[in-house]
Amino acid sequence: MADFVEVDLVGLVGGLSGNNTGYIRRCSLFYLLWPCACNMLLFVALCLLHSSFCGILPVVATEEKPLNPPKKAHPFLHATRCSAKYEIAYEFLPFLRVYKDGHVERLLGADSVPATTDPVTGVSSKDLTIIPETNVSARLYLPNITTTTKGKVIKKLPVLLYFHGGGFLVSSSSSPSYHNYLYKLVAEAQIVVVSVDFRRPPEHPLPAAYEDSWAALLWVASHRDCDGPEDWLNNYADFNRFFVAGETSGANIAHNLAMMAGGCGSRLHVEILGLALVHPSFWGSDPVGSEGLDPEWKAKMDGFWQMVFPSALENNDPRVNPVAEGAPSLAGLGCRMVLVCLAEKDLLRDRAWLYYEALGRSGWTGVVEIHETEGEDHAFHLYKESEKAKDLIKLLATFYNKDMFPLL
Repeated sequence: MADFVEVDLVGLVGGLSGNNTGYIRRCSLFYLLWPCACNMLLFVALCLLHSSFCGILPVVATEEKPLNPPKKAHPFLHATRCSAKYEIAYEFLPFLRVYKDGHVERLLGADSVPATTDPVTGVSSKDLTIIPETNVSARLYLPNITTTTKGKVIKKLPVLLYFHGGGFLVSSSSSPSYHNYLYKLVAEAQIVVVSVDFRRPPEHPLPAAYEDSWAALLWVASHRDCDGPEDWLNNYADFNRFFVAGETSGANIAHNLAMMAGGCGSRLHVEILGLALVHPSFWGSDPVGSEGLDPEWKAKMDGFWQMVFPSALENNDPRVNPVAEGAPSLAGLGCRMVLVCLAEKDLLRDRAWLYYEALGRSGWTGVVEIHETEGEDHAFHLYKESEKAKDLIKLLATFYNKDMFPLL
């Protein structure tokens, strides 16, 4: 052992020598350094042992809970160290991710902006809970209106019940794209708008959104005699010019409300003058037009509708496919005017044209118009400033200011 230690020490300080004095010095240095070296080796061994077993051995929690993840950390980042509740059940990208515990993470359309007065247009907005039982809310918009010296409005304004898009899955009435769009529309059209926040799949599959939207329609209609719960509607809304509209999936909702209104008789207590469907989202089991050219996209859309409306049979439920065999006749549509807006590059364009043509052949006694924006894609007007987007807003503003006319 002495020889081994001596040689090791000599190797450490560098050089072999037969000089006794040098040997004594080296031994003295050895006895000085050896405890430090042992302590260092022990420290390194403990660190390696700790890193090897960290996260594997059970940890007894203390009041400080030092191993908790950061409060604002994304739960999926801790999936390997947390419970199975953070395991992914399925994804529908790029919209959302669903975890096995039922938690839904929305990857798009989760941003929101507060209701306020727009400094550019002067349009005011505010949020209300309108159906407490299901926690359905709405954002109301009121233009910068002219009043008399006594504070009374000179002329009451058309009222629009509006439904946002987002594939039923994402976005809300407070999403920046829809909020800013409605500021512009309200300023241009000088209308009162009620933008509804309905329940969304997959937590609340369709027909929950249809049920919430119908309840919202009844709530708005309760203001017809100026004695409803909301002053903006009592004081400023002209229910002789009542419109229903929506973008994309919201247009699907708007159509279905008009069908329900046409079949409910006098229960509604208000008549829908016009229906505006902007880039409407309809579907069906059989491909229409260009849909058959892209089987992969067709399959993805089939899966989308099965996820948002699992009780719909083969995507031919009339609420999904209003022209399906056996669907109620469009002649029963409960309004006097319809405006269908579509975009040339929209993959849902052919369905919108089919709807327009079927409505014209149905025997419905109202007036239907169609407008196609050339060179643009689905919902282009919500996400970019352009002359075509401004033209679409002007077209809609004109439609919402049409007066009552007798049925044909």
